[in-house]
Formats: sequence, C-alpha cells, structure tokens
Amino acid sequence: MSDDIEIDIDALSRRMDGAMNALRHEFASLRTGRASASIVEPVMVDAYGSMTPINQVGTINVPEPRMVTVNVWDKGLVSKVEKAIRESGLGINPQTNGTIIMLPIPELNEERRRELTKVAAQYAEHARVAVRNVRRDGMDQIKKAKGDGMSEDDQKFWHDEVQSLTDKAIVGVDKALEDKQAEIMQV
Repeated sequence: MSDDIEIDIDALSRRMDGAMNALRHEFASLRTGRASASIVEPVMVDAYGSMTPINQVGTINVPEPRMVTVNVWDKGLVSKVEKAIRESGLGINPQTNGTIIMLPIPELNEERRRELTKVAAQYAEHARVAVRNVRRDGMDQIKKAKGDGMSEDDQKFWHDEVQSLTDKAIVGVDKALEDKQAEIMQV
C-alpha cells in the first residue's frame, strides 16, 4: 500500500457514528408508555417572538413513571407552552397547575404501538440512507484517488475498508431498530 494516497476512514467512521447518534436521539423521542423527559424535547414554544425549545422556557422533570412535568419559569408563557404541547402531536393532554404543566402519559393501545413501530422503522431507514451517503462519499474519494494514481490493490483495500465500515453501521442501525420495536411492543 502506498503512503502518498489515503482515504480518511476516521472521518467516514465519525460521520456514520453521527447518523447512529441521530437515530438514538430520534428513538428517545418515541413514546413507549413510560415517561421520559426526551418525549417533550422536540416541542418548540413561541416565546418572546421566536420559536424556542421547551427546555429553554422551563424545567422538565419525571416525578413518576407515568408523568412528565414542565415547570415554566415565566408565568406569562404557561398558556403558550400548554398550546405547543397540545399541537405537537404527542397525543398527551396537558394539565396546568399554576406554572407547572403536568403531562400524564397514557397506556399505549395495540394500534398506537404498531404505528410507533412503523415510525421507528422510518427513522431507521433515514439512518441507513445517511450511512449509505457516507459510503458513497468514501467510494467517490477512492475514484478520485484512482485518478491521482492509486494502485488497483490499494483501491481494493480501501473499497473493502469502506464497505466493512458501512456493513457494521447498517448492522448497528438494524439492531437499534429491533431493540426499539421490542421496547414499544412490550406491554
């Protein structure tokens, strides 16, 4: 293998890991019947004239296994936070007590569990596409290096490295999806 032309496998690996981390973050926002502060993280509130993440207008707590609370810091924003939660599509009906908004997490029915497994599968497919895009970038680097004089043996070596990295990342995505779907279907 020549030392003058190399493919940055570490950068490709970091990008694939980034796709996996994004998938884990998306999976954390899927409700599984247990309360989690990450359920409300994607909710944006119209505060002070701009859309603000809910965790920047109040403290999110999980006092009970089936309850999430949002303690809103500014009393004037309570109704806006409540409205944002109602319109977020989480399927949770907020209850207000002063500046504290309580979000009781209802039991999931079978139909909703199946819907959530489909959403999880979509998230996993987006992660697979991201991994394949990183693979394509790696293969493009190899083609460019071929034009710069990379030997056929080196091309084969780097091709196998990139493919191995891709296969490992796809297996990780599939395993994460399988685990999440099992968690969602667990009653």
